[in-house]
Amino acid sequence: MADRRLQVFHAVAKHLSFTRAADALFMTQPAVTFQIKQLEEQYSTRLFERRHGSISLTPAGELVLGYAERILALSDEMETRLSEMTGEMRGPLLVGASTTIAEFMLPRVLGEFNALYPQVRARLIVANSESIESRVAEHTLDVGLIEAPAKLSGLNSQICCEDELLVICAPDYPLATLKSVTPKVLADYEYISREPGSGTREISDAYFSANQVPLENLKTQMELGSPEALKGVVSTGLGFAIVSRAVVAKETQLGALASVPLNPPLTRSLYLVHPQDRFQSRLTTTFIDFAKKKLRELAL
Repeated sequence: MADRRLQVFHAVAKHLSFTRAADALFMTQPAVTFQIKQLEEQYSTRLFERRHGSISLTPAGELVLGYAERILALSDEMETRLSEMTGEMRGPLLVGASTTIAEFMLPRVLGEFNALYPQVRARLIVANSESIESRVAEHTLDVGLIEAPAKLSGLNSQICCEDELLVICAPDYPLATLKSVTPKVLADYEYISREPGSGTREISDAYFSANQVPLENLKTQMELGSPEALKGVVSTGLGFAIVSRAVVAKETQLGALASVPLNPPLTRSLYLVHPQDRFQSRLTTTFIDFAKKKLRELAL
């Protein structure tokens, strides 16, 4: 029920970009610009300074941002409280997930949750961990599932399960016959990496660095934006990749790809993130508890 112009302003203020705000709100950039212009005309003041291809908040914009965050949070709380008076679990649930979780873990979780609560309308947004974290922080998502702890202030991170990462390669690739492989050995082979901003990329980079393999020494052939793309390229024999065990379970079972454990092992925690200072509806808290339980079961 909150004024749409305030929602648009909030997104632009958080991103400091009309283009990124439009992407987050699933709007066109001209529509976002029009909404901001209307708001500025309503209050007869500029809310953003526009210069040299960048924008920043004016003092008036800073003031409006503080009120916008409180108004939007109260509006969400009112709508949720009213819906919960019926005693039923109903309404929209905006869930964001990093690519690996969304493609290989979350479908079963959402399916079983919908079976329990058919009046809930879940909507899944898929992006890399960095993007999901930003959308949760700007309150355009209720909850996010990502592959690294949240870095932005104002977010609460909860570990939901543990995930092992493995090396994958074509069955006839030289690494395929190994029982395990060290980071220093991997530096001699062609590497197919995830893109910057990916949780998998972040933890893989940290793993190589922690094991005295400088990132510039890796023979990185390309950077790809999804686990499916990684598997497709690796299957051609071009090189190896590092992915979650869940990502490659089907292919290794069928013999289409080989997986090799890392030595030392590489495991990571997967995280549920939500705004720290925002009212949590019964629907959101129920989903968080349900998702943690189911993801732990899937990780076993």
